[in-house]
Amino acid sequence: MTGQFKHLSAGVVLLATIIFTTAADAQVDSPIKLTDVTSKTGIAFRHTDGGSGKRYVVETVSAGVATFDYDGDGDMDIYFLNGAPLKGTKADSPPTNALYRNDGNFKFTDVTVKAGVGDRGYGLGLCAGDYDNDGDQDLYLNNFGANVLYNNNGDGTFTDVTKKAGVANGDKVGAGACFLDIDADGDLDLYVANYLKFSYADHTVTRIRGVPVYRGPTAFKPEPDTLYRNNGDGTFTDVSKPSGIAKHASWGMGVVCADYDNDGDTDVFVANDVSLNYLFQNDGKGKFEEVGLIAGVAVDSTGEEQGSMGVDCGDYNNDGRLDFHQTSYEKQLAVLFRNLGAGSFEDSTLVSRAGLGTLAKVTWGDGFVDFDNDGDRDIFIACGHLQDNVEKYDDTMEYHAKNVLLMNASKGLFANVSAKSGNGMAVKLSSRGAAFSDLDNDGDIDAVILNSRREPTILRNDSPAKNHWLQIRLKGVKTNRDGVGARVKVVSGKLTQIDEVHSGRGYQSHYGMRMHFGLGKLDKIDRVEVRWIGGGADVLKNVRVDQVLKIAEGSSKSSP
Repeated sequence: MTGQFKHLSAGVVLLATIIFTTAADAQVDSPIKLTDVTSKTGIAFRHTDGGSGKRYVVETVSAGVATFDYDGDGDMDIYFLNGAPLKGTKADSPPTNALYRNDGNFKFTDVTVKAGVGDRGYGLGLCAGDYDNDGDQDLYLNNFGANVLYNNNGDGTFTDVTKKAGVANGDKVGAGACFLDIDADGDLDLYVANYLKFSYADHTVTRIRGVPVYRGPTAFKPEPDTLYRNNGDGTFTDVSKPSGIAKHASWGMGVVCADYDNDGDTDVFVANDVSLNYLFQNDGKGKFEEVGLIAGVAVDSTGEEQGSMGVDCGDYNNDGRLDFHQTSYEKQLAVLFRNLGAGSFEDSTLVSRAGLGTLAKVTWGDGFVDFDNDGDRDIFIACGHLQDNVEKYDDTMEYHAKNVLLMNASKGLFANVSAKSGNGMAVKLSSRGAAFSDLDNDGDIDAVILNSRREPTILRNDSPAKNHWLQIRLKGVKTNRDGVGARVKVVSGKLTQIDEVHSGRGYQSHYGMRMHFGLGKLDKIDRVEVRWIGGGADVLKNVRVDQVLKIAEGSSKSSP
């Protein structure tokens, strides 16, 4: 009951905010145009949650999606996770995950079989990263059931090395996953979020107003997450207990790793469903202390434990500190946590208007993305209910929902431009994971959305090319090859932006290892600074705009 009043209180405050801001938003012209080009891409993937009407809880949370350059040809490919037949479900042709090679100009080819990545497990979360530092990106799948580590062979194919690496994770219900370097030793370790303890024997169906629905996560025991340390020889060691991670059990979903306190090491934010979010502070040596409540990111401004789904980080107000955006359940606002410095945050959702359009939806995938290249980050939110019959017991909710686009309009104040930003924002499905990359290498960021039980949505960014941009791809030498965890600062006149390289983010998804900075009308970059994990820095001066800049550790030289 208390939670219901908190939801109501937040709704009343938001309603008052909407009264004063809707008129203003109506006057805002959106420079962003996202076009639905799914039917023209050649992508035939269709998601299944493996259900047969029995309403197993795992059906509701599948799945994430990844954009990454698996073949090293300079463009971003797409990997879709899929469900698998659950108990009582029959399938003539069992579904698989799918890898689509980017052939340019928004044309994609299914190379799943050739690449050897057609896992038939029950996909939930994933991340990509070069765990063996051999120059290509590997793939980790966090499943319901045994997890999978695919080693990239460098020739367009992958090999399942899960058993050798020791990262199957014991047949749990997976969620988000991230590669990160916990101890600055130059190779990528692995954080694996776990959702809940589920077995078919524990399954029952509950009802709301006589309507059968999926049970919530609190009907099942929570599960501690898993942390694997990279041994540097192709194997990993489970260090969940000595690292401090295993002391905390909750219903983990999305994960992002970031240096939130700017002390030079990588911390971990875990979005936990219907419970306190976790913020694991790294001591620099791979030991973690959970500080979410102290830091101000465990609950929202009302003190409510949210139905947290996805989480992304980025500096939305260009103050030099990484902020967090977290999606949530129905009748809860998606939350914007502003980084105040000194290790603390405040819920700035209402004052920034970042909650607009989210209260009446279940929100999942998210991303801080500068769609219009104006030098600040907008917010994209994937939406869709998890109850496919919600309309039968709640006429204020819909299973299929339009996604939300919040434009960063002025000094960290957001405007809801969802209805003004192209036909791609009119798509109405039940979305889950989302990934954001420049799919056609034209200098702006496009979007890929995985939709439950349906085809994906591919959004081409057709915003007018009036602004400049810079994209950066890092290559570690002494540090991990992908530069995961490295902090980048781009200075152009009075505009200063920061970002970090992440592996795994949003709702159980992966994207953005090639970093993107919009520059507005600025046609010169004064300098680019890179701070690598474990120490060391590179500084490049007088960098030209509108290019993909490759920076190798220790070189302080650029190559377009």
